[in-house]
Amino acid sequence: MTIKEGAGMAFDAWGLIGGLEVTLDVDVLVGAYPDRDGPDGTPGSVGALLTAHRIRAGAVASLRAALFDVRTGNDEVLTLARPSGDATEGATGGVPGRVPGEVPAGPGWAPVGVVDLRDPLGGGRELDRLAEAGVRAVRLFPDEQGVEAGFPSVRQVARRAAALGLAVLTGGDVRRFWQPFAGLGATVVFLDTHFYHLGDFLVAAAEEPGFHTSTRLLNSPDALETVAAEVGAERLLYGSRAPHYEPLVPLLRLATGGLKPDEVAAVAGGNARRLLS
Repeated sequence: MTIKEGAGMAFDAWGLIGGLEVTLDVDVLVGAYPDRDGPDGTPGSVGALLTAHRIRAGAVASLRAALFDVRTGNDEVLTLARPSGDATEGATGGVPGRVPGEVPAGPGWAPVGVVDLRDPLGGGRELDRLAEAGVRAVRLFPDEQGVEAGFPSVRQVARRAAALGLAVLTGGDVRRFWQPFAGLGATVVFLDTHFYHLGDFLVAAAEEPGFHTSTRLLNSPDALETVAAEVGAERLLYGSRAPHYEPLVPLLRLATGGLKPDEVAAVAGGNARRLLS
């Protein structure tokens, strides 16, 4: 095949993904960032995006809670996750083979609470309220809230979440944000683990059985396989950060990598369901 012939060929991403479906995406947001261009993040549009990428359910947190108002943002997510909520009302899907204009069945939602790390006293009270409401996970936004890993508020939230049995989904550089959770027996998913920093995650995870990572930024040729070999595929969770990042890239990496079929199924939702049940 000549270069000219190859240049005219379309890249068939869905052909490579094959029949892979994600049963629970651990990194989904509703809402928008007011200071940057991007999607509106309405529940309907996010639900349609997930459905279009064969993602059956999302662990969803509110940007409103992270940036503006913790309580009303968290209540929005709790309402969304109730069975009566329809995340894709009025939205159309993009799943290959779907009839144009057909309204897709919406994804399921697993509610994830948010605390404001800038409010150390209120953060503990909100964790108690969320736990009483049946929420199984809390999400931290240290970058958006301008909080460092060494701040007392982070350690306080880490301890309280561990005591309540809540899984923690946290942003931030894993090389720093592993520290507040060390020695607590906490269940933590590091959402921003970059493949450049994978070695640091693996060193920390070897000592902390509750440490897990999202696959979103693990796009090097052997990142997923290295995690599986070093600490086990049960430490990997598919995450897309829909709608603010592209779900297709981590889907492709998971579908075309070297993990065994049972490991792929675990990463594609089985591990997340275990942690959030």
